[in-house]
Amino acid sequence: MNIGEQTKQVIQELLERSHLAKGDILVVGCSSSEIAGGVIGKESNFELAQEVFHVIHEACKQRQLFLAAQCCEHLNRALIIEQDCARQYALDPVCAVPKPKAGGSFATCAWTAFEHPVTVEHIRAAAGLDIGGTLIGMHLKEVAVPVRLSLHQIGKAPIICALTRPKYIGGERTNYQ
Repeated sequence: MNIGEQTKQVIQELLERSHLAKGDILVVGCSSSEIAGGVIGKESNFELAQEVFHVIHEACKQRQLFLAAQCCEHLNRALIIEQDCARQYALDPVCAVPKPKAGGSFATCAWTAFEHPVTVEHIRAAAGLDIGGTLIGMHLKEVAVPVRLSLHQIGKAPIICALTRPKYIGGERTNYQ
């Protein structure tokens, strides 16, 4: 199975299990270095990032979800989103444009593919996909629940998926949905 097929299987499984609603945010962190079998942040591969990005972006568009592409640590793990997402969630844009070696290839793909890309520092996504140990947890809503898929990696990169759920509050007499 090639990288595109692996990505398609992973994103389809995640989205089928997530029950995300129109307008929800999916955050994706992606190390193209790790996919290729290299060290994160050292061997950026723009072509691999494009292949993975295209599959994920199309899946999000089909379900009318906002995709948030996480940048690497050189941009403090900022996120590239569509301007409409920033407006809907009242997120303040910052001045930064990703490049393959300063922000990451996946985020650069988002910047070039989105109609009106903006960079933001923080987001609270309903679900996430971490390809290669990019540490997306800071961008998820508070109660993240791991999701185990049939594939455990894309290329050579391990994947970790998460959904979020509302907090359980109250005590023993509380009824939950």
